[in-house]
Amino acid sequence: MYRRFGKRLFDVTIALVGLVVLTPVLALVALFIRIGMGAPVLFRQQRPGLGGRPFVLVKFRTMTHGVMATGVPLTDAQRLTTLGRFLRKTSLDELPELWNVLVGEMSLVGPRPLLMKYLPLYSPEQRRRHDVRPGITGLAQISGRNDLPWEERFALDVRYTQTLSWLLDLRILLTTLWRVLSMHGVSQLGRATVDEFQGQAE
Repeated sequence: MYRRFGKRLFDVTIALVGLVVLTPVLALVALFIRIGMGAPVLFRQQRPGLGGRPFVLVKFRTMTHGVMATGVPLTDAQRLTTLGRFLRKTSLDELPELWNVLVGEMSLVGPRPLLMKYLPLYSPEQRRRHDVRPGITGLAQISGRNDLPWEERFALDVRYTQTLSWLLDLRILLTTLWRVLSMHGVSQLGRATVDEFQGQAE
């Protein structure tokens, strides 16, 4: 019952309340980004959703559009601003995803939506992470976030799809609040973001 109806009702209720209550925070973050990095304020990118179907993820922008003299983009570490690091550490950059939740493209809890180019690289088991809507947070995020190897993250994603329940979602959300406050596991050690997934090891 929760999987079929309750989860969506839970998502809509929390997302709607969150967007209303957090409107001043959203406006303030948008203002700081506009002043510090210019336009656009939001980062939009196509990501795979339920069943692998694409949707447009919306987040606050954390990087500049800097390029080298040759036109080649700078590395993530070079483009990530001080404000961007703060937004990532506090997960404030994720707040616009509440809109994705409200319109049904995402859930509050589920496997994180990754890149479209990863879809052909998944094993049949790893593809099961798309059996549910992607989430703002998930089982992998409270178990180590970007510190985990890809294989462990995917295993946790698949485990979530098999054990989904209201109590599990509530535990993940409460644990996420604690992890956000502790700013744990935002990026891999020594990297601004996270290594790209290269596919299954032979």
